[in-house]
Amino acid sequence: MNPGNAGKIVYLTAGAAGMYCGSCMHDNTLARGLTGQGWDLQLVPTYTPIRTDEADISVDQVFFGGINVYLQQRIPLLRHLPAVMDRILDRPWLIRRVTSRAMEMDPRSLGRMSDSMLKGMQGNQRKEVRRLCHWLASQSPDLVLFSNLLIGGCIPEIKSQLEIPIVVTLQGDDIFLDSLPEPYRGQCISRIRQLAQQVDGFLVHSEFFRSYMADYFEIDPAKILVTPLGIDVADFRQFEPTRPERAELNLGYLARLCPEKGLHHLVDAFIELRKKPDFEHLKLRLAGWMGPHHQAYVDRQFEKLVAAGLEGEFAYLGSVERQDKLKFLASLDLFSVPTEFLEPKGLYALEAMAAGLPIIQPDHGCFPELITASAGGLLFEPGSSTALAETVAKLVHDRECCQRLSSAGRQFVLENRNIESMSHSTGQALREFLAAD
Repeated sequence: MNPGNAGKIVYLTAGAAGMYCGSCMHDNTLARGLTGQGWDLQLVPTYTPIRTDEADISVDQVFFGGINVYLQQRIPLLRHLPAVMDRILDRPWLIRRVTSRAMEMDPRSLGRMSDSMLKGMQGNQRKEVRRLCHWLASQSPDLVLFSNLLIGGCIPEIKSQLEIPIVVTLQGDDIFLDSLPEPYRGQCISRIRQLAQQVDGFLVHSEFFRSYMADYFEIDPAKILVTPLGIDVADFRQFEPTRPERAELNLGYLARLCPEKGLHHLVDAFIELRKKPDFEHLKLRLAGWMGPHHQAYVDRQFEKLVAAGLEGEFAYLGSVERQDKLKFLASLDLFSVPTEFLEPKGLYALEAMAAGLPIIQPDHGCFPELITASAGGLLFEPGSSTALAETVAKLVHDRECCQRLSSAGRQFVLENRNIESMSHSTGQALREFLAAD
């Protein structure tokens, strides 16, 4: 370990094409926090440059560039391109331009490429593994931190060449893997279970996910440490502790517009509530990134609202950046992202509570722990739009309860789930892995 600082880390984060990615934003925030606490850290994008609504501190280069990875998978000749051509294809501005609109890929093609990436030096992207290992050797880090196991095919080669600890954050790998068709899902999970044996330690953001991932990837639970998620709360401190009384009540949603985030459940619950005579003042406000492959799904949700006579009663603001996001949250009174999948993080829930919003979340994933710890929201039966509507109705009719949840959730996030507390707990975990090594 380098004298005079907490240690030198290379933090490999997986970008997401054309969108703000919750994992990227978390990785960027954590990297800022660890740097502020004395770690010599480089945040290194893989696949694509990261997109975040905070100051981007990642290095200006991309490993396993999305264009290169795709072409090397499809065209064998391109696996032997000279380095100068690779550098051109991996330029961040070019990747940003090509991926500015997310592209829909055939699930089988995605499965084949994922399987190849996890093979590392035995896969079609072996040239990219060599390039990363060569660069890492020039940086002499004390530890390499991965943002997920899906980019972990290079772990055996890194361990062999650098002989340093490898730590992986688990934060949604299962969601991607479960979307792959067989036999690729099974093949990828099998490869990841083998790779996990060479990882020195894992980080997760909840006890639920610790247990879930230990079973899913067959990992010794003792190797998994819980480091609670946090956000940069500086901008949220400007919010008034008490929400103003409004003639209208705004029910809000801020996440990707897609089936797995449960947008259809929220739409159905809103339609159900607006059929009741005492909910004319309830409005629905939506914001978040929408991929082209989800356009038809989103159109169906909006068509349902129009068919119910609610055309002027909802609004979609698109993908909002930092200041617009804060304004959007300030305009809301209640918040819900009724996910269908088992959410490992819930970054949007922390932001909503920091803005003083009571949250209404399904009783699964990380949410039971979060709401028990914060007292900042209510739970409902997962997958039930009726249960969601009933829970929203409870808060609409009980403003005192709303205020209590609002105050408790906001105080919890500002005091316990800020960038400093997250960086401190993560730093302690990394020191444990370094000491063990």
